[in-house]
Amino acid sequence: MSPDRSSAGDPARTLSLLWRLPSTSRRGPRPGRSVDAVVDAAIGLGDDDGLDAVTMRRVAELVGTAPMTLYTYVPGKAELLDLMLDTVYARMPRTDTAGQPWRDRAAAVAGENRVLFAAHPWAADISTGRPPLGPGQMAKYEHELRALDGLGLTDVDLDAALAHLLAFVRSHASDTAATLAARRASRMDDREWWEVNAPLLARVFDPSTYPTAARVGTAAGEAHGSAWDTEHAWTFGLTTVLDGLDALIRRRNPGG
Repeated sequence: MSPDRSSAGDPARTLSLLWRLPSTSRRGPRPGRSVDAVVDAAIGLGDDDGLDAVTMRRVAELVGTAPMTLYTYVPGKAELLDLMLDTVYARMPRTDTAGQPWRDRAAAVAGENRVLFAAHPWAADISTGRPPLGPGQMAKYEHELRALDGLGLTDVDLDAALAHLLAFVRSHASDTAATLAARRASRMDDREWWEVNAPLLARVFDPSTYPTAARVGTAAGEAHGSAWDTEHAWTFGLTTVLDGLDALIRRRNPGG
């Protein structure tokens, strides 16, 4: 199955729905609040059960309508995904960081997106190479660009710097969600899982063959109580991303 991605539906229909433009067709979407009800139901379904659970039939059941009637509101799942994304983007809290150092502004943007993905894990699973160009997306993009504006980067580098920062947040969110899912499925936390499986590992793993892996893995395990710790990964990763952007800014402004 191909991964879910934004902007996979009919562009004209999608943009009309995103911006809630009045329909000129008899078969067009119903008034805005009906579309909003459909989107809210789909978001709740995605939050509870993941993207695979978001089907037109399930959403229709939640809003109390027939599946075929739902298609008069939203043409299909592709357009619905764009509406879901744009809606959660529009509802994101946006921190006023005016006047703060740029690293604090960038960290606030990262934190806002981390909160978004924690509340809506499915949002990290949708490929956004072609983002939904709705009001939520545009407000989000404007807000986040301002956090990095005025640092002497070209507009192209500014866009790339923001994308690089958000890619880290998305990757971290996906890893965190996968870790939580593994814990739920196994009904064990990481420490318990390693204790159960340590005897098997000891039988097959020769530290003399993999001395570096043995040394580093042991140190990380003792530090975190697991192979991976979400908070350590967040702090280390965000600091490293910001350090890299700092180096880029200094190269672009050698005398600044």
